[in-house]
Amino acid sequence: MIELRHLRTVLALKQTGSLAAAAAKCFVTQSALSHQLKELETRIDAKVFVRKSKPLSFTAEGLTLVSLAEDILPKVAATEQSLKSTTNQAHAPLRIGIDCHSCYRWLMPVMAQFKQQFPDERLDLLSRYSFDALDALEQDELDLVLTSDPVNNPALHFEHLSEFEVKLVVGKDTELAQQAYVSPEQLAGETIISYPVPLSRLDLVQYFLAPAGVTPGPQKTCDLTNMLLQRIACGEGVASLPSWSLTEAQGLSLTSVRLGENGLYRPMYAAVRRDTQAEQNPLIQRVMQLIASATSSAVTAD
Repeated sequence: MIELRHLRTVLALKQTGSLAAAAAKCFVTQSALSHQLKELETRIDAKVFVRKSKPLSFTAEGLTLVSLAEDILPKVAATEQSLKSTTNQAHAPLRIGIDCHSCYRWLMPVMAQFKQQFPDERLDLLSRYSFDALDALEQDELDLVLTSDPVNNPALHFEHLSEFEVKLVVGKDTELAQQAYVSPEQLAGETIISYPVPLSRLDLVQYFLAPAGVTPGPQKTCDLTNMLLQRIACGEGVASLPSWSLTEAQGLSLTSVRLGENGLYRPMYAAVRRDTQAEQNPLIQRVMQLIASATSSAVTAD
C-alpha cells in the first residue's frame, strides 16, 4: 500500500530535482530516502524515476505518483488542520521561539509587518525557550522556531530560509582588526564574549575552532547585544556574531573580520511541526516569508 510518507518523498524529489536535495528537504539522509524509494518501487512493481538522468526524469508511474501527491497531500493537511481547529483557537497567538539572540533586531519589524497585514492575529515572541525551543515546539508550546541547528526529528519540518555570515567582532585598535581574515590558530586562548550559551554550542567554537583542534580562552557572557559590544570595545575579548549585529555598534570603536579566508556561513531554518507545515497554515507561511525577506535585507545591509 502506498503511504503518505512515500508521496511526500516523491513530491520532494519533484520539487528539488535531486536525491540529495530531496533528502535535505525531508530532513533525512540520502540513504534513507533511497531506501524509501526502493520500498515504494517494490510495492508498485515499477521504477519511479530514471536513474542517473540529468535533469532528473520521472517514469510514467512516477509522474502518476507525483500527480497523486500534489492532489492528496494538501487535502490531508487541510483536513488535519480543520479537525484540530476550534473557535477558541482561531485567534490564538502564533508563538515563535528563537535560539539566535541577535535576531531580535530585525524580528521586531517583522512582527509589525505581520500585525499590519493580519490585524486580528497576534505574534508572541517567547524568549524563555532559548535552550530547549525545539523540544517546546514538539510539545506544542511553540508554533515556529528559528534555528541554525536542525535535528533529525520526524515530528518536525525544517524550512531553509536564508544563509548569513558569522564574523569575528573585535576592537578597531587590535592586531586582529588589521587582518583580512583570521585563522583558528590566531584565536587560541582568546577570551570569548558571548550570550549565555555553552561555549561548545557557539558557532565560533563548533564550526571554526574545534574542527582545527584549537581551544579558546575563558568565556564571558551577557544577555544584551549592546552590552556585549561595549565589552569588546573595552578590550575584554572578542565575539562571533551574525554580520548584521554591527549595526548596533554605532559610536563604538569596533570592526568585524572574516572567519577564515572564505568566511563562516550558517543557515537559518524555520522549524514547525509536520502537522503545521507552511503550505498547510497561511499564517505560518506568511511569517516565514517575512522572516526570509528580513534576514536577506539584514545581510545585504551589512
